[in-house]
Parts: sequence; C-alpha cells; structure tokens
Amino acid sequence: MKNGIHSTSIIHEGSEIGENVSIGAYSIIGPNVKIGNNSKIHSHVLIDGNTTIGFNNEFYSFSVIGSNPQHLKYKGEMTQLIIGNNNIFREHVTIHPGTKVGIQKTIIGNDGFFMVGSHVAHDCLVGNNVVFVNNAVIGGHVEISDFVYLGGQSAVHQFCRIGKHAIIGAGTTIDGDVIPFTSVVGSRGYLSGLNLVGLKRRSFKKEEIKILRNVYRLLFAPEGTFNERLSEVSETYNKNDLVKEILIFLKENLNRPLVHPKMGKH
Repeated sequence: MKNGIHSTSIIHEGSEIGENVSIGAYSIIGPNVKIGNNSKIHSHVLIDGNTTIGFNNEFYSFSVIGSNPQHLKYKGEMTQLIIGNNNIFREHVTIHPGTKVGIQKTIIGNDGFFMVGSHVAHDCLVGNNVVFVNNAVIGGHVEISDFVYLGGQSAVHQFCRIGKHAIIGAGTTIDGDVIPFTSVVGSRGYLSGLNLVGLKRRSFKKEEIKILRNVYRLLFAPEGTFNERLSEVSETYNKNDLVKEILIFLKENLNRPLVHPKMGKH
C-alpha cells in the first residue's frame, strides 16, 4: 500500500484520482474515470466508462460502476455516468451510464445509500438522500426524486418516476408514476396512503401532513374523474408549496400511468 493505493490495484493512465483517495487490493480504475477527494475504494471494485465521481464516496467490494449499459442498441458509444458526493455503494452494486437512445447520461445525486446488490440502469436520474435497500433495482430512464426509499427486492419499470419523499415497500413492483409523499406496497404496487413515517422523521409539521392527507384523499376519491379532482386540488391548494410539488409532478406525467390505491381504499 502506497499513498492509499494498493500495489495490486490497476489504475489506468488517463484516470484522475483526487487527494486522500484510497484504492484497495485488486480494484481497477478505467482510463476515463475521475474520482474526487476523500473517496474510498475497497478491494475488488471495478470503476470504468466515462465516469465522474464527486468527493467522499465509498465503494465496497465487488461493486461494478460505469460498465456498459444492458441495452441491445448500445454499440460502445462514450456516454456518461455522473455521481455526486457522500454516497455509499455496498457490495455488488451495479450502475450503468446512459445511451444514445436516452439522455446519454446517468446521474446520481448526493448522500445516497445503495445497499447490497442494488442496481441503477442506463439513463436514470437519481436524486439526493435516497436509500436503495438490498437488491432494489430500477430499469432504464427511471427518475428517482430526493428522499425516496426503495425497499428490499423492489423493482421499478423503465421510464417510471418516483416522487419526492415516497417509500416503496419490500418486494414491490412499480409500473407507473408514484406521486410525492406517498407509500406503495404489494407485489403489484398500489398506493397505501402517505409516507407518514418518513415525513415525521424529516420533521414535517402536523398541519403540513394534514394538508397532504386531504389532497391525497381528494385526488383518489371515488367521485368524478381524476382530472376533475385534480382541478379541485389545484384551485384549493395552489398556493401551498408542498401541494405544488404534487401538481408539478402530475403536470409532467407523460409516459406512464399513475400508481393508484386499490379499489375502495383511499
């Protein structure tokens, strides 16, 4: 071990390694990789591709970061993977860069915790303070907003979006957009209400939670059409910043259906 870099590691010429970076035994850093200051690479880690990593990130053994995306139309073009700061990637995590058929880059924010075996596919946008529990996986072109919690063995279908402060239960499959502040459970995911535990942990006020609960009940009430109920929410709560998060999210809904509650459960 010299200057924090183990003698058995392979650091390709052209890579850029910041200050106070440690690289463990048998890890491989590709020629187009940039790693920011104070990061820690454990043994047997592969970081490849056109990958830029911020500061104070930690990669555990057998994680594979920046290797070619799993897409039949990918032909080796130089796309990007961009990772922010203060993230933890545990064993066997895999993250892929973008593709030409997408936005040509995958972006991961700050302060994320990616547990064993979790996966981020090509062209994904992942926000800040997210948690991917063991074997949580997301398909291509998925958007995960800030403070989202994905339970163990959960899976998100390609092109879906998960709104801020949402929680996805263990073993849940998501095949539509999930509005902010909500909880999704069941093998075929359905809304079960607000993410009350997460909101309370993040010090949301009782009045704020009460308003969000009223909005949720109104949006998914059995009377009228969804668009009619959405218009009522917009007219009633258009000055509330939290409700604006939901309204903006719904306005941008273009590609996927929404995840709804089970019939008769609101």
